[in-house]
Amino acid sequence: MGYPPGGPTDILARAVSQKLGEAFGQQVIVDNRPGASGIIGAELVAKSPTDGYTLLMVPATYAVIPSIYPKMPYDNERDLTPVSLVAAAPFILVVHPTLPVKTVQDLIALSRARPGQINYASASNGGLPHLAGELFNSMTGATLVHIPYKGAAPATTDLLAGQVQLMFNNMLSAMPHVKSGKLRAIAVTSIKRSRAVPELPTIAESGIPGYEVSGWYGVLVAAGTAPDIVARLNGEINRAARLPEVVQRMAGDGVEAVGSTPEYFGNYLRQESAKWSKVVKRSGIKAD
Repeated sequence: MGYPPGGPTDILARAVSQKLGEAFGQQVIVDNRPGASGIIGAELVAKSPTDGYTLLMVPATYAVIPSIYPKMPYDNERDLTPVSLVAAAPFILVVHPTLPVKTVQDLIALSRARPGQINYASASNGGLPHLAGELFNSMTGATLVHIPYKGAAPATTDLLAGQVQLMFNNMLSAMPHVKSGKLRAIAVTSIKRSRAVPELPTIAESGIPGYEVSGWYGVLVAAGTAPDIVARLNGEINRAARLPEVVQRMAGDGVEAVGSTPEYFGNYLRQESAKWSKVVKRSGIKAD
C-alpha cells in the first residue's frame, strides 16, 4: 500500500486481504508505505520477487503519476503486471448553495459568463479530482480555476464556508453535507449513474458526452510473475470483492465491486494513462 492507513484504498485493501487470508489459509498483511504519491509502495512491489506473495493495491492516480513525475524509479507497464480491476467509485460534483447553478449546463453557462471567477477545490495538485476539473474545462470551454489543498477534509471545509464554489469530491466526504443541505449535488462523474445516488445524472448525460472520471482501485504484482499465479490471485480477489460483507463495507464510500480479467485491467490501465497524459500536458500540471 503506497498510502497511509484509513483512506479508501487502505480500507478496500484490508477488506480484500482478510478474505484472501481465509482463502489461502495464512495471514495476509497490509504493509503501508506512504509517500511520493504512492511511488514508494509501487517501487517496492515492482522490485519484489516474482512469486505472487507481494501484491500492490493502487487507486486511479496510479495511471496519472507517470505523466506528472518525469523520473520514475519503475515503469508501470514494464515492471508491474495487472491482476484485477477490483472496484470503482465516481466522484460527485457539489457546489456551495450560494452558487446559482442546479445543472451542469448552468455551471458551464455561468463559468463562461464569469471567466476565471469560479474556483474549485481539490485534495491535491495532480490528483484525480483536480484532473476532473481540468477535463471538464477542456470538454466544455468552462474556465474553472483550481485551488489545491492538502487533503479532502480542508478542501471540503473551505467549500462549506464558501471560500471556494465547487468540488469534484468523493462520496464519503460529500454526501453528509448534501443530505444536510449545506452543499448542492449536481452530477456524478462516472459513465453510469451511481447506485448510491441514482437520482443524480452523470456529467456525460448532462450534455457532455464522453466525460468520465472514475476513482477505481486495482491490484498488480511484479512483472514476470507466472500466469497461473496471476490467474489464482485474480480469481480469489474477484471472489473476495463480491462477498456481501465486502460490498457492504465499500458501499459506505460509494465504491462498487467491479472485478475483471488481468487482460481487461491491463487494457484499461493503458487507456487511462493515455487519457490523463493528454490532460496533464494540456493543463501544464507539474508535481508539487
